[in-house]
Amino acid sequence: METVNVHEAKTQFSKLLARAHSGEEIVIAKSGEPYAKLVPITKVKKRRPGIAKGAVTDAFFEPLPEEELRRWE
Repeated sequence: METVNVHEAKTQFSKLLARAHSGEEIVIAKSGEPYAKLVPITKVKKRRPGIAKGAVTDAFFEPLPEEELRRWE
């Protein structure tokens, strides 16, 4: 992971974006201290409805025991 200062990040932003897009993580520093991280965005898989069908039983909808309710307060 490379660290670049703010001035360099401003002047080389397009190149840094291309590097991040290819998988690199780049730390941007201000006055020598890490300030931000430029990372690639990972693609999110689409959620498929019904994946837990049959996994949730009627017991899921029953009220919690008093002891359990007290622990949540």
